[in-house]
Amino acid sequence: MPRIVWLLVVARAVNRIGAFSLPFLTVLISTEFGASTATAGLLSAAFGLATIPSRLAGGRLAVRLGRRRTIVLGLTGCGLAQLGIAAAGSLLAVAVFAVLLGLVFELYEPPSQGLIADAVGPADRVRAYGLLNAGLALGGTGAGLIAAGVGRWDLRWLFVVDALSCLACALMMRLVLPADRPPAKPGGRRPAGPVRPWRDRALWAMFLPGTVFALIAMQIMMALPLALERRGFEPADAGLLFTTSALTVVAAQPLLRLRLFASLRDSPSLALAYLVMAAGLSWYAVAATLPQFVLATAVWSLGEAIVLGRVLGVVAGLAPPGGADRYLASYGVSWGVATVAAPVVATQLLTRAGVGGLWGVPAGVLLVLAFAQLLVVGPVVAHRPSTGAAQVPVDDGGDGVGVAHDAR
Repeated sequence: MPRIVWLLVVARAVNRIGAFSLPFLTVLISTEFGASTATAGLLSAAFGLATIPSRLAGGRLAVRLGRRRTIVLGLTGCGLAQLGIAAAGSLLAVAVFAVLLGLVFELYEPPSQGLIADAVGPADRVRAYGLLNAGLALGGTGAGLIAAGVGRWDLRWLFVVDALSCLACALMMRLVLPADRPPAKPGGRRPAGPVRPWRDRALWAMFLPGTVFALIAMQIMMALPLALERRGFEPADAGLLFTTSALTVVAAQPLLRLRLFASLRDSPSLALAYLVMAAGLSWYAVAATLPQFVLATAVWSLGEAIVLGRVLGVVAGLAPPGGADRYLASYGVSWGVATVAAPVVATQLLTRAGVGGLWGVPAGVLLVLAFAQLLVVGPVVAHRPSTGAAQVPVDDGGDGVGVAHDAR
């Protein structure tokens, strides 16, 4: 891998070490300011809504300001917004800083993913993005331990630690990334024809279940501290479970390269992953001890690792030559939608159905996804005429590369 790929992997790991404050935002709003669970969910949803224009702005700023400047701007903005949340003295102030955090939260993604896309050839992009995800997971192991320790002391300090990691990462990026080049002139290399991913039925077939999957993944992140509190555990114990999840993702990488898994076609592999995730969440619904929660976490995390390892390759394979960036960007909108909906869905399920329903309902939905993948999604994708993978980098018009977000 080129040097710049490793620099981005290391930087993301550094940033990830402190990035476990977001799942505790609803807990902070509820415990520190006495807001209802529903109110806490709505404020978290406001953060998620702000991340959608943030991703689009990141793509446009990368073109106008340059990638390095946009990355540094996004990370610095995240750090300052998190410090604002930590120092807020009222619910209104927390709400304002949460929205500001959302508006800068995704600025990093398009330019960083674009740097990787330009640094490696099409055949190596899956491996390069896999390294990035591995860096996130390794950083997540330390982040979970920090959350478990600092969260028992004061939840506000989680946001301080996250802010410091963002600022450290911003400084690292400013020092090690190559200087921004002048904006590209019109007439650069582009696809031979127009790229219209939203007119592709096969992309829609991937996008709809992908949005449901992203919603469930974000719901786990948002709701786990609250669910643990309802079961009589410390909310900070979620940090230990997040560490378990990160370690499982790292440990699963060599396992997923074994012939037993690698030889599976995409559709059966995704269906299997949904079933494994459903088993893990079903275990959450009945778990009564922390070791049981740890084992259940390892189960659903294995399923999630399988999904994330397959789905981007499928989406990129749907794109015409030169159009993979646009297809991945369009698919990546699913995570923005999920970030908006997850806090509301999670808090409403917890309020109306309790902890059992909070995990039982998404487990049932995952079972439906598994059958839909085999009976509907797989056939739609398989019978679509192949257009080939992208062969050249594309000026995506400011959309950025929409690879799955890290859910910090």
